[in-house]
Amino acid sequence: MNKDIKLSTRKKILDFQSMLIQEADEINIVTHQDSKLFPLKHTFADGIYVRQMSMDKGSIVVGAIHKHLHVWFLLTGHISVATEDSTEDYIAPCYVVATPGTKRVIYANEESIFVNIHKNPTNSQDIEWLEKEIVAKDIKEYEDYINKNK
Repeated sequence: MNKDIKLSTRKKILDFQSMLIQEADEINIVTHQDSKLFPLKHTFADGIYVRQMSMDKGSIVVGAIHKHLHVWFLLTGHISVATEDSTEDYIAPCYVVATPGTKRVIYANEESIFVNIHKNPTNSQDIEWLEKEIVAKDIKEYEDYINKNK
């Protein structure tokens, strides 16, 4: 995909996220994994952190920018995922290898459950710490992380 188009699409996703944040109180939408609206289940295995999220039909999540290549599974349901590169529909059961550095908008076409699988070499169970290790708050933080870890 052309770099200019990709950057333009990323800007549209970020603008959409900003609009949702501004309108969240009025239209009852959240842009992060609010535990009341998007119940999370955390599971730990040796070197692995498993994060399960449930979405109601019609809900939208603007995802975080992940720092690492990881896999996610759609266990039940049907979601549409828009990124800088494309928009794809996923119908359970399926799995996807997720590219790091990508901003995603996820729309639940029906009630859905999906699971992210992340590396956890320290076996930490501190969710706050894991989130700092797994995701970047914005593209600048992601780029700084990539440059630092070349």
